Amino acid sequence: MARTLSMPQARGEIARDIQTAAEPTLVAQAAEFAEAVLDGLARKQRSIPSRFLYDEAGSALFEEITKLDEYYPTRTEIVLLRAFGREIAARVGPVETLVEFGSGSSRKTRLLIEALDGLKTYVPIDVSETFLAEAAEGLEADFAHLSVRPVVGDFTKTRDLNGTDAHRPLGFFSGSTIGNLTHDEAEGFLRNAAQLLGEGSTFLIGVDLQKDLDILLPAYDDARGVTASFSLNLLTRVNRELDGDFNTERFAHRALYNAEAGRIEIYLESLLDQTVHVCGQRFGFAKGERIHTENSHKYTIEGFQNLARRGGWEPMQVWTDDADLFCLHLLRRA
Repeated sequence: MARTLSMPQARGEIARDIQTAAEPTLVAQAAEFAEAVLDGLARKQRSIPSRFLYDEAGSALFEEITKLDEYYPTRTEIVLLRAFGREIAARVGPVETLVEFGSGSSRKTRLLIEALDGLKTYVPIDVSETFLAEAAEGLEADFAHLSVRPVVGDFTKTRDLNGTDAHRPLGFFSGSTIGNLTHDEAEGFLRNAAQLLGEGSTFLIGVDLQKDLDILLPAYDDARGVTASFSLNLLTRVNRELDGDFNTERFAHRALYNAEAGRIEIYLESLLDQTVHVCGQRFGFAKGERIHTENSHKYTIEGFQNLARRGGWEPMQVWTDDADLFCLHLLRRA
């Protein structure tokens, strides 16, 4: 699923390369989606894993979310990378390979690439072929020295870098995406990343901090309704790919804070009693019944460092903004 993309390349060639490389997994991905949806809707507490929010439309909507006034994580992380990029690079030392988990559009990655010394190879891992293609094409155009080797897949389960010989690489996991994972899942991801990146590797992770609800809740339920569209797009995807008949106007986006668990929880709530069909199976919904689609855990600095240690990493340094909204953790493999 990965190729070295040489320059120059005709516009669109990268997209075709990624498409060709990903084709053997498409059937398996479709089966995984169907299994997850049918299993999740059959549960007492209905749920669909958050990774399925990010089809092409979902990924584009999330990029729009990151530009909203209410959504502080992206702009705060960008401020930190601009302010401390050189300092981060100095702490890491020379790096030949940068591996990004859940790369999306790679907007923030540019700041890190500019700061790093000796970088030769960039390995973005993402489920969205479209975003990988656009990011790879843009980065190779702007950084002539850079070889881009995209990996299409679930970054939590990636077992190898598909031929990239990475010596002491730097991992990058931005946007506090690690907050979407339960603590057990996050620990498992960190352990897998330690094995994937190997001995001598370092890891830069963006982490959202605990804060007042008047800042936190609007970030997940914006006034324009972009986040609601992002959530409801999941039902549109089910309709398109799994022969579903969800009426998205009969469901509403709900963002709630679970104080005990220290996380935002996202749900799709049925607005009336109704019946829907998916893959020929029938599911009844009562008014007010919810489908859980996403968590977003918020951490203290100490709490995340303890999680990192359990996942096989040793904290090196942490950078925070002046308002203590967000932080960047630099880790080294234990």
